[in-house]
Order: sequence, then C-alpha cells, then structure tokens
Amino acid sequence: MSVQPQMPRTWRTETKPHKFCPGCGHPLVLKALSWAIEELEIEEKVVFGCDIGCSLLAWDFFNLDSVQTHHGRTTPVITGIKRVRPDLVGVAYMGDGGGYAIGSQHLVNSAMRNEKVTVILVNNTQYGMTGGQMAPTTLPNQKTETTPYGRSVEETGLPTKGPEMVASISSEGSYVARGTVSNVRQLKKYIKRALEAQLNGNFSFIEALSLCPTNWRTNAEETWKFLEDQMSKYFTVGEFKTPAQKKEG
Repeated sequence: MSVQPQMPRTWRTETKPHKFCPGCGHPLVLKALSWAIEELEIEEKVVFGCDIGCSLLAWDFFNLDSVQTHHGRTTPVITGIKRVRPDLVGVAYMGDGGGYAIGSQHLVNSAMRNEKVTVILVNNTQYGMTGGQMAPTTLPNQKTETTPYGRSVEETGLPTKGPEMVASISSEGSYVARGTVSNVRQLKKYIKRALEAQLNGNFSFIEALSLCPTNWRTNAEETWKFLEDQMSKYFTVGEFKTPAQKKEG
C-alpha cells in the first residue's frame, strides 16, 4: 500500500496538484516559503500577496489569507495592509517583471522607507506567462521571443541585479539575499531570516533563481545546467545585507 507524503499544513490540499508548468521553479520557492512560515509558527499572521504573471497561480496555493493584485502593485498593496495592521506579517510575491520592471519604483521606495514587509521575487530570466519575452533579468546574449539573436547589452543595457541594488539603498536593519531553487534548504533559511527581519520591524527582500523549461525550451539536463552554470555565475547567490552584517555565501 502506497503512503502519500504529508503536505505542509500551510498548503491548501484541495488545490493540488498545482497549476504551474512541469519543471517550473515556482513550487519550490513556495515550498521553501511554507517551511519558513511553519518553523516560525506565524500561519495565523501571514497575508500573502501575489502579482500578475506566473506568480498569480499561487493565489490558492496556501491555507493563508491571500490577495492577488494588479501587475507590479503587490508591494504597495502589502505595504498598505501592513500599515493598517502592523500585527500581521506581509509577504509580497512576484516575478522579475512585477518587481524590476513595472513595479520597480515600489520596490525601491519600500526598501528606502524600510517598510515592514517581505518581498520575494522569482527570477527566471524572462516573462514566463506571456510567452518568454526578454525581462530585466535576461542574461547577455540569451535568446528569448523578443531577442531571437540574443540580448544585446549595447542596445538594452545590463541585466538587473536586484539584491545588490536593494542592499545599497535599504536601512541597516534590512535583510537582503539571493537564493536558488537548486538549493531549497538554503533558500528556506534565507526566507526564514527575511521573515524574522520583518518581525523585528524591518524590510526584507529575497530573490530566488528559478526554472522555466517551457520557455527556455530545455530538457531536464539543459534546464539545470542553465540555472547552475549560467544564471548562478551572473547572479551571485548569498546574503547581501543582514541586521548583524554577517554574510553567508
């Protein structure tokens, strides 16, 4: 007799299996988030907000109070909820477009104002839900639907390095890190520390390097090679800002 694995208590069992594409990295990021929430025992306090894009498929993922926002507006919506109810724990979840393109001003201003929220941004180097167009995080020479010959740095500039930027403008009590779905335990640890920073009254930001074999048009081996060999070389994994200024690579 087969035994079904026990789901985290923060998951809504009636909405599984999830709606993400096969091989997508979003479920791994969400699993790391669920682990962190459960270890901190803050399920009753969390408000989870998700952006338009692939991240919107997480709107019914958790057994948590959740809200779906307009594209790029997840950070200010969660900020508003947190200001009205400072006893809550606000999590803004989005893709690279929602955080680094249309929502970049909200990310920057929230970090500079030290809003007491946690922002989690999933970086898969392109716009997943709309077909794989170039995103702010598309790597140099990477081919996408809108860069069929590869991204030209001369024409479009360099990819956005969000944690490095946020670490330079956020307050001393903030927590900023970049994890990867190739190391979910480390990613969970970073997310847990980000939530702890919020509980201590500070802003926190996590970027998670993720997978999109559907739009990358890669098989399993090529998918992980792109993540671990190319993405991780350009986007350094580690902690960029901690309240104690102790960094872990």
